[in-house]
Amino acid sequence: MLGLGLGGITVGAFVTRFRKRVNEKFHQGQSISDASTELLEVLSASAVILNPSNVAVRATQGALAMGLLRVRTLRHPELVALVDRARKSVGIESTDGELSTGLRGSSIFVSARATNLGDGNVLLLVEDRTEARRLDETRRDFIANISHELKTPIGAISLLSEAINDAEGDPAMLEKFTKSLRKEAKRLASLVSDVIQLSRYQSVEMQSHVELVDLSAVVEEAVERNAFRAEQKNIKVNFLAPSGITVVGDQEMLTVALKNLIENAIIYSDENDTVGVGLRVSDEVAEIAVTDNGVGLDAEEQNRVFERFYRVDPSRSRETGGTGLGLSIVKHVALSHNGEVRVFSKPGVGSTFTLRLPLADRNIVVSDSDRTNV
Repeated sequence: MLGLGLGGITVGAFVTRFRKRVNEKFHQGQSISDASTELLEVLSASAVILNPSNVAVRATQGALAMGLLRVRTLRHPELVALVDRARKSVGIESTDGELSTGLRGSSIFVSARATNLGDGNVLLLVEDRTEARRLDETRRDFIANISHELKTPIGAISLLSEAINDAEGDPAMLEKFTKSLRKEAKRLASLVSDVIQLSRYQSVEMQSHVELVDLSAVVEEAVERNAFRAEQKNIKVNFLAPSGITVVGDQEMLTVALKNLIENAIIYSDENDTVGVGLRVSDEVAEIAVTDNGVGLDAEEQNRVFERFYRVDPSRSRETGGTGLGLSIVKHVALSHNGEVRVFSKPGVGSTFTLRLPLADRNIVVSDSDRTNV
């Protein structure tokens, strides 16, 4: 049975109790609609009671907000058919499917149950499962994607190990295969690390990890974490980060997000180039911009660049060990801090990624030091 937020009670058990309570009150002289009003109010699901003419005599606010009714009649033929079946049945009738809603006719996915209350009256329960379905699809896509991504380095490692075994008497080939093996192992480790990091960030409860964060420290640490990569390509990372610009959030998450933006700028820049990082305040919003003079992005790539496992240049990603998760992590961190990440780019000119975060209100933020002095 499908649970509908009724404190663990199944639909069948709830309907049995509901029917019993309504009948008790009905026999005491109350109408079906009056007897059911107080019971419907406790439902988290959208609920409607319809009379033998399929006119709604009672409905929850959720049912009205979902747009199930128009002039006290059911809008959707699928639900009308369900109610008609329930009226002729002694059990619970159910259906799952898409319904159009709103002025634009957008679709929602629902799970609906209906049961006969007696004398032709029917109780209809409708639960919006759109978000749950979207999450299930996202989870399936993620599992499919990660399985595909893991196959490549694992397969390469398997082949290279065999090649190393066959090249035992050839020092030059042995060195070449060993170098490639190390590269694929590093790529696999990076992929697993990014997956774990993204999963951890998505499950973390921000409220229990927030603090007052000075973004100048975030910028300096993120630049420092990319020092070795920048040195390998002889790229200079110039940054301007005045102190005193603070936000409320998780300092490590913000540092990782900015580190990923700077790392991408370095990867997609030519050797001996320059990457700029700037921190400023605009309209009560802290903005950290990372600018490069690299290959740039066209309009389609800008729309997709924050998708998981999306790579602008797959060949370059293979060369650098990119996982395609770095910008997904940036977007998630931005959203979890009530902010956003923007991109401005032109092919052949370069890109600017801007992490935008609401400033902390120092007048209402209580720091750890304040608590100890209270």
